[in-house]
Amino acid sequence: MGIGPFPSPAQLSNHIQDQALLRLGQQHPDLPVPAILRHGAIIGCESFYSSRQERCMAEARSRIAASEAARGSFASGMVIGAGELTGGAGRFRRSWHAPPGGLWFTLVLVNTLRPHFSRLLPLMAGLACWATLRESGLSSARLKWVNDIILAGRKVAGILSESLVGECSGEEYILIGLGLNVNNRDFPPELSSSATSLAAFAGHDFDLDQLACELLSQLRFYYGLLVYLDEGGGGDTRPFMDLYRQACDSVGRQVRYGFDVQQQPLYEARVKGISDDGSLVMTLADGSEISEGGGELVYLPAGS
Repeated sequence: MGIGPFPSPAQLSNHIQDQALLRLGQQHPDLPVPAILRHGAIIGCESFYSSRQERCMAEARSRIAASEAARGSFASGMVIGAGELTGGAGRFRRSWHAPPGGLWFTLVLVNTLRPHFSRLLPLMAGLACWATLRESGLSSARLKWVNDIILAGRKVAGILSESLVGECSGEEYILIGLGLNVNNRDFPPELSSSATSLAAFAGHDFDLDQLACELLSQLRFYYGLLVYLDEGGGGDTRPFMDLYRQACDSVGRQVRYGFDVQQQPLYEARVKGISDDGSLVMTLADGSEISEGGGELVYLPAGS
């Protein structure tokens, strides 16, 4: 059996064989889906779950440190989840509301990708989350660059990526924290106008076990696609980025951009496109173009 809402490796494999494999093959007829899933098979290889944690990121760092101290081999693809977080945080230590009813976890990857692929890992996590919502009947879900998931103009999921280098092994660890509002319907006043949950949007609760299984399956697929393209698919990021561009609705938007856009907005621009390295290409008011590889956006009203 799985731990909490997270499936065991056997349950995840069964879900992929019984449900996801055929569906993904139909959705992506030009891609070698079975081979891609094999490349992503490390996702969910181990799962650890507790009813309450302060932060899954902190627990992941603790486990990495213990593995490094013991000079052990860390299980890349490990998932560390919790029923609720008491100190959830997003970018710039912003508080993340994470009560019971959502999916809160950190995925740990020992990085083996070349830099131009590893920089796409945050986009990969957002794309997998978007695809999960689409498979759950939420066809209006969209991605906002880099990896916010939006329903009816409100944020339903957030993704935070961090990295560290092992003191003994020298390995680079990529930590991807993912928070998805599922059956939690109540939000603090400061979030009530900007956040929503799947249940609040759809008007019914969702099966957390099934949703976690689908999300890990999608993570296997999209992570596997990056590995496949890096190792044997010609080294071209375009097949992945074409899928990302289909899911993202930032192109054509008038936006406010900043690294910390809430506290230090830098400028306003119109989004022209998303390049194959994941960068956002924008047109400034004077007609010049600028490209940004990271940061945040606020969508502005049309015509502003």
